[in-house]
Amino acid sequence: MSDFTIRTRKFKQNPLLGRKQFVLDIIHPGMANVSKKDLATKLASMYKVHDSQCIQLFGFKTAFGGGRSTGFGLIYENLDKMKKFEPKYRLKRAGVAEDKTGAGRRAKKDTKNRRKKVRGKEKT
Repeated sequence: MSDFTIRTRKFKQNPLLGRKQFVLDIIHPGMANVSKKDLATKLASMYKVHDSQCIQLFGFKTAFGGGRSTGFGLIYENLDKMKKFEPKYRLKRAGVAEDKTGAGRRAKKDTKNRRKKVRGKEKT
């Protein structure tokens, strides 16, 4: 974890969704960017979050010339609220939700069409 500074703007409590939401400004001179894991651990200590898995960070853009980045952050009250309100792709990205299992769309269609062809025929 290198030297970087975090500032939050537009901090908002959202009790209906059970989260705090804010815009993050990161100052990281001499570094290309900062990993989301490092940012989450620093935010957890800043806002006294018990579980750093409840922190979602996304939408980061590095300013031209580097050294500064902005992004969006959400801190959920607990993991249940996060699972309820976060989109599935962000839950997968965070490692909370697992991928779908089973046959894909094309495979389902192929098996359906194969069944249509053998309907009413005796097995030989």
